[in-house]
Amino acid sequence: MGEDHYRVTVATAGFAESELDVQVRENTLYISGEKTDEADGVKYLHRGIAGRSFRKQFRLADHVRVDSAWLDNGLLTIDLVRELPEAMKPRRIEISAGAPKSLVSKAKKLLGGEAKAA
Repeated sequence: MGEDHYRVTVATAGFAESELDVQVRENTLYISGEKTDEADGVKYLHRGIAGRSFRKQFRLADHVRVDSAWLDNGLLTIDLVRELPEAMKPRRIEISAGAPKSLVSKAKKLLGGEAKAA
């Protein structure tokens, strides 16, 4: 969805919200669905949607957190956001013209008092 925003969508047709579970443990997103037992003795001629339980897991990068999750029309959607701490964000370093005076004086001392031509 963007540089720091991600979305995971899982087809969960036939599952109710109460039958789905979303957890994050140790930088891993776990999604599982457990079908509840249906009435005994019911026989189907054709069952278009599979009623099997499932488990999925996704390894998350460092500093990624789950922002939201929702179920709509058989699709479970989970939004993820990467939040880097300020210390880890890239920062621009300004470049100035010429060497600082302190570096020039240190170089002169090392070279014996005056700069020698290379």
